[in-house]
Amino acid sequence: MNLLRGAAAIAGGLAAAAVVFAQAVTTNLADGEVRKVDKAQGKLTLRHGPIPSLDMPPMTMIFRVADAKWLDQLKEGDKIRFSAERVSGAITITALEPAAK
Repeated sequence: MNLLRGAAAIAGGLAAAAVVFAQAVTTNLADGEVRKVDKAQGKLTLRHGPIPSLDMPPMTMIFRVADAKWLDQLKEGDKIRFSAERVSGAITITALEPAAK
C-alpha cells in the first residue's frame, strides 16, 4: 500500500511540474504579426514585440522556423504568439500559436 501511495505522490509531483513548465512556456511567448511567408526558404518575416528569451526589443525581422509545415497555415497579416531560440547560430521560431482574437 505504501508503494502505491509513493507512486501516486510521484505522479502528482510530475503533473504539477508539467503545469508549471507549460505556464512558463506560455508566458515567454512573444506577440507577432506575419509580414511575409517564404515557403521556399523556410522563413517567416514578423513584426514582433519584445522577445524575452533573447532579450530582444520589438522590430521586424526574418526568422527560420523549426517546422516548415507551420508556413502552410500562415498568411500575411496573421497575428501569432511564438517563442524563438538560437539554433545553430540562427534565430529560429521553435513554437507558435494563433494569437487570441
